[in-house]
Amino acid sequence: MTKKHLAWASGAVMACAALPAAAQDCGGVGAGGIWIGGGPGASDISTAADYQEQLALVLLGNQYVSLFSVSNHGDYRLEAEGRGAGDPIIELFDNAGNSVMTDDDGGGGTSSRIETALSPGNYCLAMSSFDGSPMTGTVRIGRSEHEPLTAGFTAGGGGAPAGAGCENAVPLAAGSLNAQLAAGLSATNSINSTPAYSISLDAPAMITVTAENENADPVLTILDGNGVLLAENDDFDGLNSRIDMSQPLQPGDYCISLSALSDGNAPVTVSVSEFDPAEALRIQYNNGEISPPLDGSHPVTNLGTVTTRTRQDSTTQGGIATWYSFEVQDSGLMLIEVIGAGGGDPVITLFDDLGREVGYNDDGGEGLDSLLAVKINPGTYVLGLNDLNEASGLMRVVLERYVPAR
Repeated sequence: MTKKHLAWASGAVMACAALPAAAQDCGGVGAGGIWIGGGPGASDISTAADYQEQLALVLLGNQYVSLFSVSNHGDYRLEAEGRGAGDPIIELFDNAGNSVMTDDDGGGGTSSRIETALSPGNYCLAMSSFDGSPMTGTVRIGRSEHEPLTAGFTAGGGGAPAGAGCENAVPLAAGSLNAQLAAGLSATNSINSTPAYSISLDAPAMITVTAENENADPVLTILDGNGVLLAENDDFDGLNSRIDMSQPLQPGDYCISLSALSDGNAPVTVSVSEFDPAEALRIQYNNGEISPPLDGSHPVTNLGTVTTRTRQDSTTQGGIATWYSFEVQDSGLMLIEVIGAGGGDPVITLFDDLGREVGYNDDGGEGLDSLLAVKINPGTYVLGLNDLNEASGLMRVVLERYVPAR
């Protein structure tokens, strides 16, 4: 096995090379994933002689998942670069399925890049296309001393580079931040007047950082005391930004750097609080990124067993996903159509009961309507419905089941 193992696969057909879910499941994300080094033993980045790399094919609305492990705590770099007009997004998950970090353009241009410290364990790196279209790209995972795939992040596409202003960063809190995390703290200034804030930790802490004002369209970046990019986000909630550091930051100094893609003189509120795993999950449910559990802890409407055709009227609520579950008793084809009334732009995602994405569609129907046709097996399925423009309005959902001819 060469040090740079290359593999072509799609999210729909790569299960043949995957590790059984019990060994590396990442909460269902890792099902169908490909070991970055070709196998478990060669995919330990801590002991690899050099970076490991894959060529990846992402089909319409799907994702490519790279599996890897680290046996030693250290600094690691995870990157994805699209070919042609490809615009990858990467998200790192630990083996329990917790989202560790996500990145869109941290590699510069449309490339993605995560640089972070990782503890020993198994991980899954999911790469998807920003607009859901098919794309090919390169995934590279290595230690910080390995050659990078991407050039690095420049906020705002030619604006201030990541970390701009950190040398003159304004302290967000006096002294250590740890004692103030439970209550949270914030500051409001324009990005032109205050492009960076400094924070200090005297004990490990998981934090959430937000930057809010859609008129400014802020890009949010977190760097450590050595200027290493830890995370970057643009447009988490509308045009506002949010970073969840679900892996504890170690004691030390950090910089929160900002740039504005629109109005740099608009006041932007930067807030730091203690990371709340339950709240982070709720936001992902509301965004339609992952399916909620069927235990009643999050609203899911049960449509019962779909035998032939089921119709349901739904009202979207300002960008908050509406969830439905349904049963299928026999294998066949499921056709799901969502019609937006009054100019709505529906987007739908279908998951199985383990939370694995089965299908995704936006604008597959007539005009802005969504249409999804997937082959399904007996079981429970969860359907997420949202409006791409985060508008409220009436949607009509139609589920039709077709059985194979005999």
